[in-house]
Amino acid sequence: MDIEEVLQWTDEQVFIKKEKHLDSLQRRILQEVWQGEKYSEIAKKGNRSEDRIKQVAGKLWKMLSEILEEDIKQSNVRSILESKAVSSIYNYGNCSQIVNSKINRSNINICGEKRQDAEEVKQRSPSPPDSPQNKDRSPIIDLTDAPELPYFYDRTSELSTLKQWILQAHTRLITIYGLSGIGKSAIALKLIEQIQTEFDYIIWLSLTHTPALSTVKTELKQFFGRSQQPPLPTILDYFRSSRCLVILDDVQNIFSGSQLAGQYLAGYEDYGKFFKQIATSSHQSCLILLSWEKPKEIANLEAENLSTRSLHLKGLGEEAAEIFQQKGLVDEEKWSDLITLYQGHPSWLNIIAATILELFDGSVSRFLSDVNDLFLSDLEPILESHLERLSDAEKKALYWLASQNEREHPAF
Repeated sequence: MDIEEVLQWTDEQVFIKKEKHLDSLQRRILQEVWQGEKYSEIAKKGNRSEDRIKQVAGKLWKMLSEILEEDIKQSNVRSILESKAVSSIYNYGNCSQIVNSKINRSNINICGEKRQDAEEVKQRSPSPPDSPQNKDRSPIIDLTDAPELPYFYDRTSELSTLKQWILQAHTRLITIYGLSGIGKSAIALKLIEQIQTEFDYIIWLSLTHTPALSTVKTELKQFFGRSQQPPLPTILDYFRSSRCLVILDDVQNIFSGSQLAGQYLAGYEDYGKFFKQIATSSHQSCLILLSWEKPKEIANLEAENLSTRSLHLKGLGEEAAEIFQQKGLVDEEKWSDLITLYQGHPSWLNIIAATILELFDGSVSRFLSDVNDLFLSDLEPILESHLERLSDAEKKALYWLASQNEREHPAF
């Protein structure tokens, strides 16, 4: 079997049992060992210490042994995984399609500030999403509202999950939620880069200024209608006639603060009805929501409808080491402690890495020794924006937990 097939199959087994994905270093070790490389060579290629590679590999073999109920080690991992994967995929017909990246950013047709008029866009008749006609055409893409991102850290496993949901399971409504700065926009942009040829239309809209749903629908109709003559009456009609990918960013702005997560602002409840309609109606398109919070009806839709999924985007694992490498930090053996302390949050780690570089000459050991706990002063504005959105009951619970921690750890 191809190593990519086995990697994806293995990652799926880990997620099923552990509810987490393989991180980039675990995947790299598995791939290199599969190809017969020794730990010393893996360490040299990845600019890591051999002891670190051995430590991560040992934990990986132990975890896979528990999941697959086999005694897995460096010498037999290839034969066991290949045997297990072949048995599962081919004997039971649960084959996971490997989606190859077909993207070249220079080929993206972006409708930016100079949006194309209808007569400039080639007439396109609706056809099934897998037809050769659609495959050979460039999609019409509008990323005007998408943010400019200076970096993207490895999210291979999460991207694989999203692609499987969209391209294989044909999921109609996906929510990607998590803390501010955790990487929701970054992973959505990378996803577009990798699957754009599967769609006729792709558009990114921001809800930063809390537009009414009618305004969003009007903008979508104008975008789709440029190459669809005559115009269709509803968004759902466009979703049925063509394969459309719509990303709504900053969805938390239509939710009310100081209440439990996912409660709509007064006058914005129709968004919930719209999301439910997209999830439960038959069509060939996909709506992705990016939010700090999950809309309240999503949990029910997920339980009732297989066309609704949500991805809680969490912090980075070993992938976060790339931040420290870019900043030029030292004391690599302490990097994992720093990642754990700040929950792998990429924005937080970038801020803390800059602080360590400025105040501790790049020494992670000195920072951890001198600070001796969470250093939050540079993160306060970010954290306050989340704190303000909590309900009174949630704030009371948070303050109580903080007071308990102060009693147990006076230095906190």
